[in-house]
Amino acid sequence: MSIFEALKTIDPKKAEYFKFKFPDLRYDQSKPLKTEDDFLRLVERKTINPFLKWEKSPEYKNLIQLYLDTKIADDYKEIYNIVAKNAKGGDEKAIRLFLTLQVDIQKNSIVAAKSFEDENEADVVEDDGLVLD
Repeated sequence: MSIFEALKTIDPKKAEYFKFKFPDLRYDQSKPLKTEDDFLRLVERKTINPFLKWEKSPEYKNLIQLYLDTKIADDYKEIYNIVAKNAKGGDEKAIRLFLTLQVDIQKNSIVAAKSFEDENEADVVEDDGLVLD
């Protein structure tokens, strides 16, 4: 489950708070960031205290884990690009690391591909032969 899917399953006000706390989750990055007052008006609250209390909950902590997972993917891509550039320049350590990264990426891509296959199989409707009048 991605952070975006998880945010759809929780209270909309909490989801807005999470996006307020982590503005890089917003799809439209051209819009200006919300101030705390803007956020409170949006969720029709007078204080941010209930959200601060929610930050100590298991639900919030789980969302943090999903959020960090998306950040790791971005970092992984950035590291890959740096290592690839250095490896192409002849850096021996970078070449070894590049080869290790390739193996890891291939393993992860197999797992990722299987997750899409599972989703596609769930979308297939089997004909059971029943005829409804």
